[in-house]
Amino acid sequence: MAVQLYSVRSLLGTPELFGKNHAYVLSRLSQMGYTGSEAASYENGKFSGQEPAAFARILKDAGLPLISSHTTRPLTAAELASGDFSQALAWWDACIAAHKAAGIPRLVMSYYPALRDTTEMKTVAAYLEAIGQKCNQAGIRFGYHSHNHEFRRIGDTTMMDWFISHTRPENVFFEMDVYWAVVGGASPVEYMQKYAGRFELMHIKDKYEIGQSGMVGFDAIFRNFGRAGTKAFVVELERASTPNILKGLRESALYLRKATYVP
Repeated sequence: MAVQLYSVRSLLGTPELFGKNHAYVLSRLSQMGYTGSEAASYENGKFSGQEPAAFARILKDAGLPLISSHTTRPLTAAELASGDFSQALAWWDACIAAHKAAGIPRLVMSYYPALRDTTEMKTVAAYLEAIGQKCNQAGIRFGYHSHNHEFRRIGDTTMMDWFISHTRPENVFFEMDVYWAVVGGASPVEYMQKYAGRFELMHIKDKYEIGQSGMVGFDAIFRNFGRAGTKAFVVELERASTPNILKGLRESALYLRKATYVP
């Protein structure tokens, strides 16, 4: 059970906050039962202002080894129109090198803006493939994290369906955020079954604390992990029902640890 460090951005979200608070916050997360982490703080070759290896060591020593990392570099309007993303790939070269130095096994594109048509989707799918190939060469798995807009109809398809259908499993896996899928009008389980083996990671999230809203059928989601190819799951709280995010993360961990369907 990993935790997305974006959840504690109010406590660790800047290099200054990370330096001041990481020992206490990471210790608390480990005590709650989290056993891994997913970063969300890569910038200019560093993570939370730390050199890659030092950042990874801090998480490992806290009992929260990094299983993945979120970052993004969408194409500019000019790159999207031309289909030339060579400059964007140069950005990814540096990003991949930093993640390799940190020993992070997975690199996930955290967000891509909504697209308008199949021409744009074709270009971005090719972009994802190219990034995935570069990651493969470095021994890192590349993934795409979805929100809700990927499930909106664009003609007779969606961004999610297009990206999955037009990328190769060896180059691109998917990390479905189950709450955002539901908000987008999709059934996470239907996608897990339709695209078996493509969801190497899963974001377990709810409106607030896990299990509180009743919107997400977590039991069926967890029971389909095998079919979906899910190797690990990451808990994320974008917000809690109270200002105390650590309390919300503790309640979420407790809910999942008590659930008989969680592996």
